[in-house]
Amino acid sequence: MTHTVHPYAHRLGIIRDWKSRWFSRNAAQYRENVSVDAAIRRFLKKRLRGAYITSVEIERNDKAIRIILKTSRPGLVIGRGGEGSVKLTKEIEAIIRTVPGAERKAVRLDIEEIRSPESHAPVVAYMIAEGLEKRQTFRRVLKQTVEKVMANRDVQGVRIGLSGRLGGAEMSRAEEIKRGRVPLQTLRADIDFAREQAYLPYGVIGIKVWIYRGDIFNDKKGERRSQ
Repeated sequence: MTHTVHPYAHRLGIIRDWKSRWFSRNAAQYRENVSVDAAIRRFLKKRLRGAYITSVEIERNDKAIRIILKTSRPGLVIGRGGEGSVKLTKEIEAIIRTVPGAERKAVRLDIEEIRSPESHAPVVAYMIAEGLEKRQTFRRVLKQTVEKVMANRDVQGVRIGLSGRLGGAEMSRAEEIKRGRVPLQTLRADIDFAREQAYLPYGVIGIKVWIYRGDIFNDKKGERRSQ
């Protein structure tokens, strides 16, 4: 009872698909693939901080690893004339080589642009972290961000939580703001969730964002529609 479930994992197989899609024939290969996936995600989280990445999806076949980056700023990742994506691909290949026992496979990088970034929790969480790191007051950042998110017609509810030494206080505490509905227990509810950290001189502030974008229903044709 009262256990907190990750909103994404809670909906896997219902309205969400896995972010790593591959199959391994034996336990050793599975272990290596998981290690490679974790190394790639750790590297990209650090390397592309500020590029407004919403998700990293990994697919495998016998010859190559396909990495799908979804971002609202594809120009930052691709670079001038595609130089950025070529450099990033080489860096990912170097990271894979550092994982013991990992297969040497070609890396294919696909970059997809997302529309309406304010309706995606990872982007909103980074926007809040950016505001806090610029020394803006946390209440103003929360209020402005919530207004931006709710101005988007796709969004029906938002909840943002901050925790840490807010305002530089000696004792850490938690603050939360909420607008609209965020039905966490409804499995068909399209809820996007993200965690982020703001690095300040007096400590780290933790950020959590939940965004509710309506319900997803499966119609007879197998297509998904939102209401």
